Amino acid sequence: MALLKDELKIKKIRELLDMKLVLPSYQRPYSWSKKAANTLFVDIYSAYQQSIQEYRIGSVILHKKNGKYNIVDGQQRLTTLAIILYCLGEKKQSLLQEKYNQLSNDSIVSNYEILSKRINELSEDLQKRYKEYILENCSVVQIVTDNEQEAFQFFDSQNSRGKELLPHDLLKSYHLREMNDDEEESKIKIISQWENEKQEELNNLFKIYLYPLTQWYKGKNGLDYSSSTIDVFKGIKSTNVFNYAIYHKASNLFIENFNSSGNNELLASKILNQFLLTQPLIAGRRFFQYTLHYKRLLEQVRKLIKKIHTEDQIPYRRTGDLYTKQLYECSLIFFADRFGIENLTEMVMHQLYTWSYSLRLVMDAVYPQTINKYALGKHERINYGLCLFSLISEMNDVEELKFISLDKPDVEDRNKIKYKEIYKIICKWNGWDNIG
Repeated sequence: MALLKDELKIKKIRELLDMKLVLPSYQRPYSWSKKAANTLFVDIYSAYQQSIQEYRIGSVILHKKNGKYNIVDGQQRLTTLAIILYCLGEKKQSLLQEKYNQLSNDSIVSNYEILSKRINELSEDLQKRYKEYILENCSVVQIVTDNEQEAFQFFDSQNSRGKELLPHDLLKSYHLREMNDDEEESKIKIISQWENEKQEELNNLFKIYLYPLTQWYKGKNGLDYSSSTIDVFKGIKSTNVFNYAIYHKASNLFIENFNSSGNNELLASKILNQFLLTQPLIAGRRFFQYTLHYKRLLEQVRKLIKKIHTEDQIPYRRTGDLYTKQLYECSLIFFADRFGIENLTEMVMHQLYTWSYSLRLVMDAVYPQTINKYALGKHERINYGLCLFSLISEMNDVEELKFISLDKPDVEDRNKIKYKEIYKIICKWNGWDNIG
């Protein structure tokens, strides 16, 4: 026997924590960070403020043995919930009486400190109502097996055969939860569009283009995109009432309510599809529109590259060449994002190509770290101190790109031969007859 169908159900948190839950010896340590614990607190509290009748907190997989339930999956969330409830006055938390190792104990104490501070910000009456909401209105999908091996197999299948969910999958789940007020038909439509895209392409869109661009123009590291760095794409929640949030939500409301008429159809089309990488996005539906917008922009940029450049001018078979090509694409996306795809003229593309491929000409090897360093204006070999993305983010007119002075690359003979077409076209465009 494996799955216990009579115990496959949606359980309230109160009912779940009243069960005889056990931490098996094979469980990894409790390791949620303060940030993760605080996020769970905030997400549930936001659901409470919005009066969401049932807030689902994922699923738990349990292995039933001798009347007790070993936690196979869900330990991190359940332990954090137990800490929150402990801070809210529920001192008899059986789960917290389990044997945790020292690493787990340290994380529990650390998260208790931050969560107790958050809860002490609430009035006593609000604490009582919030606690009741967690116990009675929050739930999980309970999955129970009576076979340990089957439990692990089910855990693997639930988590893409043991692979961690990709960051864009986590973002999808997050923004779906922010679409509570949207009609079901609207949700289905936008998620269908999302699911029809190749998921690896969506992952690369964030990792290679959107994440670096949202960091580089601020002078920050654009590497190491992962599930721990996705906050930049979570956007402004509907419940946020700070001044900056109200301003951006008002702008978004104008966009959504803009009515086109007569000669304003083109303007309406541009407004309705307007996003800026230098501005925060609005959580929920706009995130999905944002993603699809930049995927289309990348496709448009690639078509322009094919139109303007020969294949020899855009090599991509070596990894270093591919990284340089992606950097060039990033520069075009960022410029088009600020001024419109129609302003990616040949002059603009020549300037951004020169900036991107000057790095390729002076380097024998190009790695992601090389690209990141160069994008931040910190590469000693060429254009040191020139943070192109920061400059573009501050431009008010397309013509300002002409005022950026680029270094003449010091090219060794082997790269003059290896990248003959690149070397030749950059010399021609910039009047650099003899580089180096």
